[in-house]
Amino acid sequence: MTDRILVFIPMYNCARQIGRVAAQLSGRIKPLIAEVLVLDNGSRDGGPEVARDALQKIEGLAWTVARNRENYNLGGSHKVAFDYAIDHGFSHVIVLHGDDQANIDDFVEALQAGLHLRHDSLLGARFMRGSRLHGYSLYRQVGNYGLNILTSAIVRHWITDQGSGLNLYSTNYLASRFYNSLHDNLIFPAEMLYQSIFAGANFRFVPISWREEDQASNAKPIRQALQILNVAWNRRRIFAVPPDEPPATGRGFDVVYKS
Repeated sequence: MTDRILVFIPMYNCARQIGRVAAQLSGRIKPLIAEVLVLDNGSRDGGPEVARDALQKIEGLAWTVARNRENYNLGGSHKVAFDYAIDHGFSHVIVLHGDDQANIDDFVEALQAGLHLRHDSLLGARFMRGSRLHGYSLYRQVGNYGLNILTSAIVRHWITDQGSGLNLYSTNYLASRFYNSLHDNLIFPAEMLYQSIFAGANFRFVPISWREEDQASNAKPIRQALQILNVAWNRRRIFAVPPDEPPATGRGFDVVYKS
């Protein structure tokens, strides 16, 4: 398959940040990507219009701003975007969250080196050598390091992030659409990680930069950590049965703006 990369940007009430995220796409990453899909999850702050205005400033970039037909949560938005990437012949999907905490340029060197061609997924890691954190509280850093160490011991595989806002997946790896059996909620990226470990997939962590400035998070850290520990501990039982549930009927998005 020809190297053809979709950048998927999930967004919910990110009007203050989405313009900065879109501006990232005019940098070194631009010649490496084929299309951008900004997928809004029912924002009430005018985010889609901000995204449109920012993307229109980037010459030669194919982009779509769309809105989910319902609020599918973070995991559900991933599922819709993965389906789109598979159905439209993309070779890879880069997931870049719309809240401007990650920088997509952190993946440029990995792409230029062809790491995405040798792995099923590249996972942005905030807590490994070479990563850079800005404005991230010491409390949260300690909590994440502790969770990474504990889950690494459980699964016997070194974990340096449970799921950041910058990841890449091969559509060959996604082709069975196993992801439709995972939860729609915020732990979806972590479930993707532990499914990869269970299935013996070939993935690699890549150090990234991460910042917290004007973002608002819906995550409840302690509850989310307990959910992740449950997935790690019970991964064999959770992932042993092949998915048998098709995507929800009618699940999809409507195009709002397009280049």
